[in-house]
Amino acid sequence: MATIKQFKNIKNKLKLSDFSDIIRANNSLDNSMSVNVIKEHIEITPGICGGKPRIAGHRIRVQDIVIWHEQMGMSPDEILYHYPSITLSDVYAALAYYHDHREEIRQQISESEALIQEIQAQTPSILQQKLKKRNDREN
Repeated sequence: MATIKQFKNIKNKLKLSDFSDIIRANNSLDNSMSVNVIKEHIEITPGICGGKPRIAGHRIRVQDIVIWHEQMGMSPDEILYHYPSITLSDVYAALAYYHDHREEIRQQISESEALIQEIQAQTPSILQQKLKKRNDREN
């Protein structure tokens, strides 16, 4: 680890423009690294999961992770326990993606819930049908 004296010697040898070049290069590296980290874990492929963002190489959508985490109260470790084929990094990348695209993901969740309600309204439960037949026979 550099001492304060060593740091001052280095600082005196460098010009201010050198510092700005270093900062610019560092910021550029940080930005490209963070984008690549998300791209490494999240994919959007037309025709797979309706083109919705998902865990790379899986059919687990970002919205699924969000529902499990926010609505069902599952921790990232619990999600990983139930879906061991993904990594903890995948879960956190999905949550990071969600926080960067909150309105888009919330809209997708709302659309999915509306579709489920529509299908349920059109398709009566088999159990309910059997119970109705049973009650009709008893009465």
